[in-house]
Amino acid sequence: MNDLKVLGEFYFSQLSNKPIWDAKGRRIGRLYDMAIRWDSVSPQVTGIRYAKRIPALIPIEWVVSWDSEGLRLNTTFDALLTCPLHDDETFIGKWLLDKQIIDLEGSRLVRVNDISLSWVSHDDHQFVVLVAVDIGVRGLFRRLGIEFLLSRIDNKFVGSQYIKPLESRTSSLQLTREKEQLRQLHPADIADIIEEMDYKQRANFLDALDSQQAIDALTEMELDTQVEMINQMDEDRASDILEEMPADQAADILGELSSAKSEELLRLMESEDAEDVRELMQYEDDTAGSLMTTEYVGLPFWLTAEQAIDELRRLAPEAETIYYLYVVDEQEILEGVLSLRELIIASPETPLKDLMHTKIVKISPYDDHEKVTDIIHKYGLLAVPVVNDQDQVLGIITVDDVLELLMPDRPRVESHTTLIARRREAKGGHSE
Repeated sequence: MNDLKVLGEFYFSQLSNKPIWDAKGRRIGRLYDMAIRWDSVSPQVTGIRYAKRIPALIPIEWVVSWDSEGLRLNTTFDALLTCPLHDDETFIGKWLLDKQIIDLEGSRLVRVNDISLSWVSHDDHQFVVLVAVDIGVRGLFRRLGIEFLLSRIDNKFVGSQYIKPLESRTSSLQLTREKEQLRQLHPADIADIIEEMDYKQRANFLDALDSQQAIDALTEMELDTQVEMINQMDEDRASDILEEMPADQAADILGELSSAKSEELLRLMESEDAEDVRELMQYEDDTAGSLMTTEYVGLPFWLTAEQAIDELRRLAPEAETIYYLYVVDEQEILEGVLSLRELIIASPETPLKDLMHTKIVKISPYDDHEKVTDIIHKYGLLAVPVVNDQDQVLGIITVDDVLELLMPDRPRVESHTTLIARRREAKGGHSE
């Protein structure tokens, strides 16, 4: 097997609208576009569109050379021998040029200013492949014919293996690799990408995500975007996603919808999930109840440390946080609290009632946001329990909820305050 050899490199913009000449020197058209068979690994050009109103293609095998004067064919042109665009092909200029794509490596939305292609030889076969897209301003200047003004500025490329186009193609095109790469993105990155899209793109892109990806991404979005996305979905999918989202976020979203839409989605949700959300929706916006989540870990006081760890394994996937564990009786009355660290280092047979702290900082669901913020800050807590007049646990408010309240536009990264609180908790701190 011979090694892969690069015979020539060029940009789509350098060939666009160039004349095409056959072996007899006859001009038979211009290069209007290139057909490509896309697999996101080694996408190959399959043909040249030579007429604006004729979808037929000149097979790429007919092209023997190109330069600034145009393209030359190795045969006499015969329209009867041209080929149609196949189901697994698409036009790269129409599909990619000036379009937004997802840079899977950089986790961002970018615009394609030009397309880089290579003419390569392998095992005595020659073919043209799409190598990368140019997303830099130099690519734009190249198309305008004034690239020389930016000759000292580097090109900015995204390799074909990292491209996730947004616009739909034919159904037979394979997206397996792209979907796998999307799974590697952090939900916050997907959320940022979606928020940069326009209305139509958001809907189409969300449809391409599986349910868990959609849930994780929605959880990271701003409220107005969440509301827009839920409004765009069909009601069955919207209700399924709301069921899996944190109850407090689902309540916030439903609170922004029309009463009729909100009631219909609640009706479609599982009764237990819907009940949790309805409970949260009853609180005014400026109260602690509007900030809390019902997804916390409550453990019976009679459990031993070993039994509690087993129970924690079962409950943890549904909990907002597990750094604090709340000890309750049969009526969900709050008896005490302990940290995850204290539970892990305890002797297996030690009952929780001997580990828990009974002096507990707690708040009412009707306390205002200022009081919640003061308590979280004063004690350096990761979370604070919310209880009713009978001391029954209704939910918890996490430090992230408070930070979002104070800094709604903060980056979606773990805050300095949260890191400090986690270090404090790791050293044995608790909500005392």
